[in-house]
Formats: sequence, C-alpha cells, structure tokens
Amino acid sequence: MAHVAGTREYLDKLISLPRPGEENVFAFYDHRLEMFCKDPRMMLIPLDDHMIHRGDGGFETVKYLGRKVYQLEAHLERMEKNCKAIFMPPLLPWSEIKELVLETARVGGRDEGYLSIFVGRGPGGFSIDYRECPRPSLYIVSRKFNHLPESMWEKGVRACKSGHPAKPSFMARIKSVNYLPNVLMKKESVDKGCDFVLCFDQHGFLAEGCIENVVVVDQDGRILVPELKNALPGTTLMRALELIKDEMTFVFRPISEEEIYEAREVILLGTTLDAMSIVRYNGKPIHDVRPGPVSRRMRELLVRDLEENGEKF
Repeated sequence: MAHVAGTREYLDKLISLPRPGEENVFAFYDHRLEMFCKDPRMMLIPLDDHMIHRGDGGFETVKYLGRKVYQLEAHLERMEKNCKAIFMPPLLPWSEIKELVLETARVGGRDEGYLSIFVGRGPGGFSIDYRECPRPSLYIVSRKFNHLPESMWEKGVRACKSGHPAKPSFMARIKSVNYLPNVLMKKESVDKGCDFVLCFDQHGFLAEGCIENVVVVDQDGRILVPELKNALPGTTLMRALELIKDEMTFVFRPISEEEIYEAREVILLGTTLDAMSIVRYNGKPIHDVRPGPVSRRMRELLVRDLEENGEKF
C-alpha cells in the first residue's frame, strides 16, 4: 500500500525526483503565485485545471533569437481571437500578458529560445462545467530553441500523406491545447520514416502539416495557399505572404493532391522552419528535387524581418 505523506515530505520527495527535459527549461511564470521561477521541478500545473483534463485552453509559441522576440503581437492577437471564440476571458489585459512574456525571456537569461504561453479555464474541478473555475489560468515558459540541421534547408525534406484527416474547421482554426491529432500525425511521420506528413480535408484538398502550414508554387510561378478552412492560419505563413507580396502573386484556393506532384515547389512554413522545401512527396520527386528560389526567398525575408523588427527584451 502506498505511503500517505505529509505536505513537507511530499514536496521534498517531489523535488528529489528526476525531471526529464529540465535542461531545456530556462524560466517560467505561474499566475497563482504571481512569480517567476527558474527551477523546472517547480513547473507544475494543477490536475484539475480544465486545460489539462478537458483541453479547455489555448496556447501560442513564439521564438526569440539574438534577444529579439519575433511576431509577439501577431501571436497575442491570434490568442485573443481564440480566447473570444471559446468564451474565455484572459486573466489579465493583453498588454500586461505581453510584458510578462518578455519578462519571462529576461528571467531565462538566454539570447535565444521559445516562449510558450498557455491560457486555461483554470483549476476548480473535474467536470466539463466551466463554472467550476473561479478564474482563468496563465502559464508562460521560456525554453530551449530547437536548431534544425542546415542540411534540411540546403537539401530539402521528404513528406508523405497522412492517414489522419484534417481537423474540423472550427477546431482547426483555434490553437487550443487539444493537439492529439497533431501528435498522432507526428508519430505517423516517424513511423513512416519521412520528415513531415500532410493532411487533407474531407473533400481531398490540402490542409496543413502537423504543426506547419504548406503552400505550393505552380508551373506559372504563383503561390497557391490552401483556403485555411481546415487549417490554422499560421503567423509565419501570413507574415511570409505579406513580405513577398510585391514580388510574387499568391492566391488562396483549394489545392488537390495532384497539384503537389505537379508543383515547381512545395513549401512548409512555421515558427522553427521559417520556410523549408519539400523535395519528395510520397517518395516521388517534386520538380528537380532541390529547394527552389521561392522557398529561399521566403526564408531570407523572414530572417531579415526578425532582425529588423523583432522585439528586444
């Protein structure tokens, strides 16, 4: 029979346990204490927070490089929109949340990393009733940046079709903590031995990757963008289109799987990737099996944009 511990004994035991991944956490903020902490073993969320047991919450992840946070305003604007969509008022005004995010980066003391922001319904019970929760929760984490091999941009990557369908429109367009379909897609890519998987909607049109947007450059040199009915409107995608609009034509419309095979380029866009070329899809070559000029130009513009417009902390 398990030992029944007192509070002090329980905390001492908890702190002594191994903490996988603790080397990747720089600092975090917990709304309940209104404090920052740098000990990952103290980074604990109540099990009765509805964000945990019901997926009732949202999140955003931004990157910072050279002590400059990229697109923080855009991420917070999307989070505000998503909170309104699920009728979840924020714990604090968004301007104050922004300052807490930047302060979490400062406390972390590193020049580069990710900042993950979580807003939940809050602790208070285990049913589905939101009224159990007296106030929403807010957690912010500064953590290690995931540097990918430069060869992924130089040589391109492989993708394959996911066996999992795209999320229904309402859920796909909200960045909630319910990421089980995304997790299963990532596992699928590992199991199939490809770098990424792409999912399609019920009509057979391209939606997105597991955490990336995807666009196609057709034979006429136009950038084709999925309509985003069953995909999250990515901040990197939208910023890349804004930056390249004076150089190239782009159009939002349904994209069939056949158009992927016929494309001059297929490009993934995301926070870590910036822009990255898919050079093989389902084992078949895309164009000349090399990263294309549009992908390279998008990445160049995004990298420069961070350097010029990233928010210093």
